[in-house]
Amino acid sequence: MTFGRLSRLLARNKISWTPATAGRLLFLLQGSFWSSIFAAAEDLRFGRRLETMHFGENPVFIIGHWRTGTTLLFKLMSLDEQFTAPTMFQAAEPDSMLTSREYYKPVMKIFMKGTRPMDNVKVGMDEPQEDEYALFRLTGRSPLERLVFPVNGSYFLEEWAAQKTTSKDQENDMVQLKKFFTRIQYLRNGTMLSKNPFHSFRIRSLRQAFPGARFIQIHRHPFSVVPSTMNLWDILLKENTLNNTIHKHSVQEICRGMDLLREKITEGTAELPPGSYAEIRFEEMEKDAVNSIRGLYSALGLKFPENMKGKIEKYMAENRNFQKNRFMLSEEEKTVIRSELNDYMRKYKYS
Repeated sequence: MTFGRLSRLLARNKISWTPATAGRLLFLLQGSFWSSIFAAAEDLRFGRRLETMHFGENPVFIIGHWRTGTTLLFKLMSLDEQFTAPTMFQAAEPDSMLTSREYYKPVMKIFMKGTRPMDNVKVGMDEPQEDEYALFRLTGRSPLERLVFPVNGSYFLEEWAAQKTTSKDQENDMVQLKKFFTRIQYLRNGTMLSKNPFHSFRIRSLRQAFPGARFIQIHRHPFSVVPSTMNLWDILLKENTLNNTIHKHSVQEICRGMDLLREKITEGTAELPPGSYAEIRFEEMEKDAVNSIRGLYSALGLKFPENMKGKIEKYMAENRNFQKNRFMLSEEEKTVIRSELNDYMRKYKYS
């Protein structure tokens, strides 16, 4: 994040001064120094060209709750050469990706090895990455702010959903997202493929900004999603927070968040024209990825390339021994989930 945006972010939030937070702040500040320099240089070098570049307004957005398989679907569809997907590096340096790559590459290669802290998914600077991180860096606004600066001991997702977002903020989010996509397409043309669970709350804004947009929702059994989401937020808080207002998430909170997201998706997709929205079940995709994704393409009017079958089969074979996180739920927790997510489980036919 550039220095100006970072300064405004820090100014409006509480910081708890500990050795850990001091180290994180120093890292952020030095990073903002370089980001500001590279962003200014890129604007001088590419600004006019990017302003006159036509962006293809038909992106495909993968939405749905966290831990439902959005990453797997994203990686499989990214194998299709008709799509262009954001990478880890591009999300990390969204306003200087055209200028700064050669400078950051040696550093990022050192730090980006292995897997994500919340699971065993491979990380790397050229691996597909969701664009919420880029949007946060470009606007200084995102639900992610409350994972870095938790407040009130409340569930950040419910707090963010309850906030009144101005039309000006929504418009700016879309302007910045379009600029981000344009930079990516400057490097490699193709239909933009975006994976971002937070976009589940922005379907109407996305449709207005990208009239030809298509949406894919993936869903999964709550018995897998709820405990995995609790683990995700706990790890992200532990590794990124800049204050001590740590909030331990409960089963009930995650269930309310899942139901809230289901409502937002139902509302947002109700007015979409035919061929603009499709759903996929994680359990079926895991069992038969080729035919599940072929069905998605058909529902969205996309051409399924001849070589995709072999690419998908190869990826799934190479990751056959992937170790998913295993979480044990008590019978009491299962009862809570069934009660809280009755509508969700009925809609998606889970028992």
